[in-house]
Amino acid sequence: MPTTLSQSQLPGLDLIHRGKVRDVYALPDDQLLIVATDRLSAFDVVLPDPIPGKGEMLTEMSNFWFARTADVMPNHLTGRRVEEVLPAGVDVDLYARRSVISKRLKPVPFEAIVRGFLIGSGWKDYRATGALCGIPLPAGLAQAEQLAHPIFTPSTKAAVGGHDENVSFDTVVGQVGSALAEQVREASLAIYREAARFAAERGILIADTKFEFGTDADGKLYVMDEMLTPDSSRFWPADEYRVGISPPSFDKQFVRDYLETLDWNKQAPGPSIPQEIIEGTAQKYAEALQRLAGIRLA
Repeated sequence: MPTTLSQSQLPGLDLIHRGKVRDVYALPDDQLLIVATDRLSAFDVVLPDPIPGKGEMLTEMSNFWFARTADVMPNHLTGRRVEEVLPAGVDVDLYARRSVISKRLKPVPFEAIVRGFLIGSGWKDYRATGALCGIPLPAGLAQAEQLAHPIFTPSTKAAVGGHDENVSFDTVVGQVGSALAEQVREASLAIYREAARFAAERGILIADTKFEFGTDADGKLYVMDEMLTPDSSRFWPADEYRVGISPPSFDKQFVRDYLETLDWNKQAPGPSIPQEIIEGTAQKYAEALQRLAGIRLA
């Protein structure tokens, strides 16, 4: 059965970052141990209740996509087995399927978001301004309508408790230079197009997704962190997709929709989640993993 882990405890290893979902430990030789916990964040707030098995499903999904897109963009994985670095006495079964060993990279300080459909904050932005993150769009588009071409819309990377903010491509250029900014944009769009094609053949539309990138000491670019998971993407069942409505989804939109019914200001601390929402979320993640990657956690 899937394991449950809200917060990792690995005595003897140097914890260098505890993010919204992942705990990151330093390893020798410029490598990292990245542990995907079962924490769930929504509206950039970590919620108090974990989703059992979520970290394992995120890791399995990411590893599947990293392998599929390795010819499009190299990734941070080293291929080393987690068992090689876990401290003595640690429950290997608890960590093996939710952890990876990666290269230690310098993060590009923006989230690389690609939008293929007009939904979420993009839809709200379009209704208010007629544009998507400052990029003008044709008039008369409807909620959930597919865009003529996928659009790259970067955002800031907020610390835990903060909120990401959309920024212009020029802002990215100003901070990291035009060459790296262009490389990130082109890689993001190329990965999205390949993933969207693959997913569509399996009855799933990828409405949008976000990537993170980093560079090594030689300036080589890698995609890192996670890729095309229910945490970082909107997955819609193609047979239930309709223009004009927010379609059902295999991702944490299920939780967002519940939270929108509450009198909550989207600031920490987050509210507790009912058991049926926890179980429903786990089922949606599991179905996405099975339909896209053919993996079922036993």
